Amino acid sequence: MKAAISLLIGLYWVAGQSATPLRDPSPHQVRFVPVDTSVRLELLDWGGNGQPILFIGCYLTAHVYDDIAPKLTDRFHVYAVTRRGVGASDHPATGYDPQRRAADILEVIDSLGMQKPILVGHSCGGGILHSFGALHSDRVAGLVYLDAAEDPTLKMSVYDAPQFDRARLPPFVGKSTPVTFPQDERREMVERPLDPAIRKAIVADNNERPAYARFRVPVLAIYRMASMEQTLKDYPPRNELERAALNQAYLAGRACSRNGRGTCSLAFQPRGLSSCQTPIYSCFSRTKLTSFAKCGRSQPHCGREMAAVLSTS
Repeated sequence: MKAAISLLIGLYWVAGQSATPLRDPSPHQVRFVPVDTSVRLELLDWGGNGQPILFIGCYLTAHVYDDIAPKLTDRFHVYAVTRRGVGASDHPATGYDPQRRAADILEVIDSLGMQKPILVGHSCGGGILHSFGALHSDRVAGLVYLDAAEDPTLKMSVYDAPQFDRARLPPFVGKSTPVTFPQDERREMVERPLDPAIRKAIVADNNERPAYARFRVPVLAIYRMASMEQTLKDYPPRNELERAALNQAYLAGRACSRNGRGTCSLAFQPRGLSSCQTPIYSCFSRTKLTSFAKCGRSQPHCGREMAAVLSTS
């Protein structure tokens, strides 16, 4: 299955090639920052006015932020870094432990002379924020998690989610929205596929329980969840048994988000990543996680809405 997906991505990319190499349309500068003596990390710089923001990915490159970053430059100086082992950054065999991954980011901050940046991490990029928040809170103004604030060491059984019968769930009839990556991220997927051993080192071998009590900066966690109204449209129940199962499944997803697990297999996530949906915003207060809903059609990747959230948090 993975081979087939890679082949399709490759064919898509080749079909779009012309005699002239494609130019990255995102208005950033590219540089390489040395860390850990001899490891070079790719850094993208969109410029901008105001406080620095540094985006960090999971096992995608900094180019995954090519679309959102320019929408924030009127309020922030925006950067993104490609972590070690990924894309154009160097791929050493070691250095994927929690302490080193935080040190990599600290050295990037020092190299660019950033003063109190906001770190933004997506998916397993949240692991870097976990480490950095515990070790170097004094160096940043805040941490923003995009579907990334969960404790990766916990099992689903600890979330106290309601049980439901999957067999009784109504079929999906909504409109699926295809996932669309920025142009240069698609190119990176083809030209520099991720080494499975490095992927394992990033997402499985070096997970640690977040030391939230050691965080000394504001933290904003944003989870992407469908509203109940949208869920009923996408999965219309045909009888009371299906309605009851749907309601329990929806509550199970909310239980996961309330307890800090934004990406949850029980939750009814909107299909695809390109449309704006109503998110759940959560704030940490030391070790306690409290949640509150923000109404309106907004989503982190929609740019200006996220800028407003960052500016007021």
